[in-house]
Order: sequence, then C-alpha cells, then structure tokens
Amino acid sequence: MAESVDYGALDEILERNGCDKTNIISILQETQGIYRYLPREVFPYFAKKLGISEARIYGVATFYENFSLEPKGKHIIRICDGTACHVRKSIPVIEEFRKILDLAPEQATTKDMMFTLETVSCLGACGLAPVLNLDGKVHAAMTPEKARELIAKVREEDANAGH
Repeated sequence: MAESVDYGALDEILERNGCDKTNIISILQETQGIYRYLPREVFPYFAKKLGISEARIYGVATFYENFSLEPKGKHIIRICDGTACHVRKSIPVIEEFRKILDLAPEQATTKDMMFTLETVSCLGACGLAPVLNLDGKVHAAMTPEKARELIAKVREEDANAGH
C-alpha cells in the first residue's frame, strides 16, 4: 500500500534547502508533496542528515495541521462541517461520500488509495455552504446528488487519463 521511500529524492530536497535544519518546514512540505504524507522512514533519515532529533522533526510535523503521518489518496476531499455548513445539511453530504467511497467508520482513505475524505471545521466560504474542497478546487452548495456526480466525474477523468 505505502510507497517505498526514495532516499535520492530526499537528498535532493535537503540539497535544495541547504541541508539547513531551520528549513525543516520546507523540507517536510516538499516531502509530503511527493508522498502525499510523511512516511515514518523520513524522520530518522532527516534527523541524521540535519543533526537534530527525530522528536524535534516529529514535533514540527504534528504541530502543523497541514502535515499528515497517514497515507492519503490521490484525490483529497475536505468537506466543511462548521456551523454554516452543518446547518445547511453537510452531514447528508458527508454520509453520501462515505457510502459512495465505501469508507468504514473512522476510515478516511479508500482501499485503492484514490480518495481521502476529511471533515474540517471551516473552509472560509460560509456563504457557499455546504462547501467542500476537492484537490484544491471549491465546490459550493453541495448535496448528496452533487457528491455522486462529482465522484463519478473524477473517476471518469482518471479512467480517461489511464490511471
């Protein structure tokens, strides 16, 4: 399921960042850009290369919400369940995504690693509620029907692209 770590790519990231421990956030961002999460193997590797403790790197990775220690799918769906979205019926949309994607309770990523569903407190688009962000693109006034159409469209695009 998880990809093996390419230490050559990690060395390139370190080199681009001057192998400087003060650039750890940038180093972790670039690493996550490759793997869509931070594989456990990168912590001891970066600690040794940067001359800092694994705990310090882990502390940075867990402090910032943007970093993930769990593998994520190719497509990231972040659906808002903040007050405005909740009042405008985000729960049926979330439930529909879980059903369409065949996600068990507490499971965020599909078994085929194609989709990750995350519930967030706010996307800053309350006037568009209920709202979600799919791969960086905002989708407004979501309904269970729109959720089905969106997943069908993404799957079709992936099939046409040969993925």
